[in-house]
Amino acid sequence: MHPINPLADVLLRFTQRQSGASPFMTPIPGVAVMRSDQPKPPSHMISKPALCIVAQGAKWATFGGNQLVYKAGQALVIGVEAPSIGRVVEASPGEPCLVMAIELDFSVMRSVADELATPPLPGDTSGAGIFVADFDGPLADCAWRMARLLETPQAIAVLRPLILREIGYWLLTGAQGADIARLTLMNSPSQRVIGAMHNLRARFRESVRVEELAEIAQMSLSAFHRQFKTLTSLTPLQYQKQLRLLEARRLMISCAANVETASFEVGYESASQFSREYVRMFGQSPKRDAMAMNQALQMERTG
Repeated sequence: MHPINPLADVLLRFTQRQSGASPFMTPIPGVAVMRSDQPKPPSHMISKPALCIVAQGAKWATFGGNQLVYKAGQALVIGVEAPSIGRVVEASPGEPCLVMAIELDFSVMRSVADELATPPLPGDTSGAGIFVADFDGPLADCAWRMARLLETPQAIAVLRPLILREIGYWLLTGAQGADIARLTLMNSPSQRVIGAMHNLRARFRESVRVEELAEIAQMSLSAFHRQFKTLTSLTPLQYQKQLRLLEARRLMISCAANVETASFEVGYESASQFSREYVRMFGQSPKRDAMAMNQALQMERTG
């Protein structure tokens, strides 16, 4: 085995102590660890605001038509809740892909920004809500110290808040400080679009007019549409459709709902339209996909 960096070393020791399958929730609130011993096929999910720091290996994530590759020494910065496809592309039993995900707490970021002598300016336009950033220098040190708390759980309550604030400081004062500020600070155009996005997220089963969302964001229809797509790489209607299909998939796999029940539960009036759009997103019919997913889960539990 090749020498590994300090963060990978801590995460490797942690995952070796775990039972069950990745991802592993940790005793540290808002921190999860993912380990893959081989490349994996694409998986669909709803990504929440987080820093996904790669200690070893490489992954890619696709948001809409935008594919991002991130590898050891880099982090995927997710500033908006959005449907995504993720895949592990570099991993082996000797050098597993190791990722630590830290939830982004925007209230902490705002508190840190308030204490900066010259806080970064978010600008007057919206930008991408998900991007790759180098996670080196002081940020890498913060990640390592956060991971080290896994070995001293009695220190978590005291030290975790301090490390989160330090991460916020280095992000806001670093090369991509303006991007971070745009996503986390109040009254930026991105924050207004995110507010409308939360409204859509809560009502994704309903027939929602994009004009109504634009009003919530206090923008013209064209500006809202443009900035929404810049943030998520999806149009508002594509975003809603993917939320519906992901929730329907969850209902069929976790709750054993049949195809018709799942389609109507998430807001489709036509089961045939639901099936067509499901095939376009997941590559096979709802029934076959649910059966395949359940078989994979069963093998994972017994293997």
